[in-house]
Amino acid sequence: MDALWMVLLLVVPALLWTSSTFVFYFKKCFYVAYMMILAVIAIPLSILKSGGRDIENMRIIRSLVRHVKYFLGLRFEVSGWEHLQTEGPYVIISNHQSSLDVLGMMEVLPDRCSMIAKKELIYAGTVGLVCWLGGIVFINRKKTSDAKSVMADAAKTMMDEKIRLWVFPEGTRNQKGDLLPFKKGAFHLAVQAQAPIIPIVFSSYSNFYLRKEKEFKSGTITLKILPKIETKGLTTGDVSTLTDQSYALMHSAFLEISGPRKQSNGPSSH
Repeated sequence: MDALWMVLLLVVPALLWTSSTFVFYFKKCFYVAYMMILAVIAIPLSILKSGGRDIENMRIIRSLVRHVKYFLGLRFEVSGWEHLQTEGPYVIISNHQSSLDVLGMMEVLPDRCSMIAKKELIYAGTVGLVCWLGGIVFINRKKTSDAKSVMADAAKTMMDEKIRLWVFPEGTRNQKGDLLPFKKGAFHLAVQAQAPIIPIVFSSYSNFYLRKEKEFKSGTITLKILPKIETKGLTTGDVSTLTDQSYALMHSAFLEISGPRKQSNGPSSH
């Protein structure tokens, strides 16, 4: 057993130093495992604080997760903080590149703010349970009727309880160096609640994180918080225009803060 530990102590640092593929898998596995451990700590703290499912538990989750970036060699540069100084309910929309987005979320997450996530997340062990305790709203992306009904309920909750919700309007993770077309759910939600939309744009991860090429280096992520978009007086008929307007603003900001796209040398880029 001692010999095994000795081999690991010699081999792991050598691989971390020489193999970018090993670094990629090591960081990914560490991230998942560590988040599950943090969830084990957050679960009893949340139950003690709130007695069960409550959006106030997001404060606990936020404080526990904020240091994880240092282990992965990541840092965040945030601009536009003043746009989050908005009273009452609002909808935050942001682009979605990978599970690392959670770290950026926790960097800027306002009080009384939870998120809308795919239903499958609730089955992710301790992380799924802590998401439920944090008041995360789960939707079934495969059933449009279910998703619409959940969004209508979420709009009512936003107004009644004065909460904020974070939504990824692309609907899925996207690492293609651009934004996917936006789904309209977040915009229906904002219009139904007559709540403003605050767009937050994450710069491209391609300068440090490339999934196909198995690269995960240290890097800096820029978060740009854009001015709020009002929805007062808008109706369902305005949702398409609102979606297009938000997309145009976020797409422009994404290109501005991401810099030139990194070209891959591997066959996967063709």
